[in-house]
Amino acid sequence: MAKGIRYSDEFKQEAVNQITKHSYDVAEVSTRLGVSAKSLYKWKQAFSKPTKVREAESDLQAEVARLKRELKRVQQERDILKEAAVDSNGQSNSFTKILICMGTFDETSKTNIYSR
Repeated sequence: MAKGIRYSDEFKQEAVNQITKHSYDVAEVSTRLGVSAKSLYKWKQAFSKPTKVREAESDLQAEVARLKRELKRVQQERDILKEAAVDSNGQSNSFTKILICMGTFDETSKTNIYSR
């Protein structure tokens, strides 16, 4: 069997039917179709579920994949913002220290008393 071949659901269902309905041996069907026995067992497990359950699981898997992509994007954005904050923190912290030393920084409201 060549790696990376994608089989249609109809093909998988027919392969499973040969095992379940026609009582052929998994090894025999595997050899005849050129598919690994492991794949047949996976297909048998998947296609033994009702269609609605399979579709719901497929939808959930697609949603999980979408959320993982979104999470990765948001984490990258967060990291960029963190890096920008670290770069600018040195400047803003020194400005705040100057204001505190000059007595123009109100620590209760964290604002500059004398705005520019």
